[in-house]
Amino acid sequence: MYRIMILSILLLLLEVVLAVYRIKTHSMQQRLIAVLRTASLLILITLCALSVLTWGFRYYALSTVLVISAVVNAARFLNKRVTATKLQPVRIIWKAAGMSALLFIALLPAITFPEYRLLPTTGEYQVVTAIKHFSDESRIEVYTKHSGARTLTAEFWYPSDTKGNFPLVVFSHGSFGTRTSNETLYRELASHGYAVCSIDHTYQCFYTTDKSGNVLLMSSEFMGEIRSENAKKDKQKSLELYRKWMDVRVGDINFVIDTIKTDSDVMYGLINTEKIGMIGHSLGGSAALGIGRMRSDIGAVVALEAPFMCDILDIENDEFVFESTAYPAPVLNVYSDSSWTHLTKWPQYEKNVHLLSGSDKDAYSLHIAGVGHLSLTDLSLASPILTRILNGHATSVSAEDCLRLINKECLAFFDCYLKGIGAFSLN
Repeated sequence: MYRIMILSILLLLLEVVLAVYRIKTHSMQQRLIAVLRTASLLILITLCALSVLTWGFRYYALSTVLVISAVVNAARFLNKRVTATKLQPVRIIWKAAGMSALLFIALLPAITFPEYRLLPTTGEYQVVTAIKHFSDESRIEVYTKHSGARTLTAEFWYPSDTKGNFPLVVFSHGSFGTRTSNETLYRELASHGYAVCSIDHTYQCFYTTDKSGNVLLMSSEFMGEIRSENAKKDKQKSLELYRKWMDVRVGDINFVIDTIKTDSDVMYGLINTEKIGMIGHSLGGSAALGIGRMRSDIGAVVALEAPFMCDILDIENDEFVFESTAYPAPVLNVYSDSSWTHLTKWPQYEKNVHLLSGSDKDAYSLHIAGVGHLSLTDLSLASPILTRILNGHATSVSAEDCLRLINKECLAFFDCYLKGIGAFSLN
């Protein structure tokens, strides 16, 4: 972050110094501008070439502005009539302000999404990845006008030791997430001998790329459903949406798991599917909790701030009616400050509140104080600014410390219930 801030300050300071000098000389100083614009572009190229900055989408807009500015000002410098033009101080100030504003806008992608590094893994295995594409011919896509089979993209993180046999852990992202939303956690688990599969829920994720390389964006219909849902005002409508969302997500997860179990080529026979772990964040956590009740091969479930949507059976006297039988799999519910003080107020979280009593065997609840809902994902590393805005409040715990705690507890939880290593207890 500090690198882009220094670059931003230098570029904007250059505009101020240049404006002051032009006012003092009462001229355009076109030659100097052409040299400085070209130098600014060369500096950006050099920083990327030396890996001080990593070339990517963050710098596309800035490089475009600098290239155009360098070319335009070089052309103006060659035009002697423009070179001789004198400007009034007010015009110079307006031109400097306009260029500064343009540079600031061009720098926004780098400021909003600063370069970052995933947390280092602590396990013995090197981690490799693979992307797989699936087509479920038994289901028709519900979020597009184009009829056809439901298509999915999933990514795997697994140990590089091809002679191993590793427990499978499946991840389901949140409403506006993607399959890489918790990559720090996937890599940590994989480094300790797990094969992690994260699914892009097509049209329910921010974006995904299909087998042909086409980018599929989030459905506007789904986005509207998320924004309009309010369980306090209209429980019947909420229940209808919960069932629709869960039908899509649970169907995706079931299909991917069944495909992995029946097709050894999917992951080269590396995966042990006798006991499968499930993880999900937000809406994905609800799907993970639903799968944990539906399948007998699920050995443990982690829900990162998610209600038991699949356990809502009906509505009576304007109250949700939940499945009354005990949850069949070991479960770890993780909460941030975004929900912790609201659990008893939000009707869809009634089942979560029940589990807080600790009376259910193998049911655990962890509150990470000082963080928000999206702090439970890698967005807190990728965009601290956006995370702050979307959380709606500041955090007192660093992104790194929060993610390390999640990694630690999830690893210990799965070690206990999927590998039979030690006894799990929250620290």
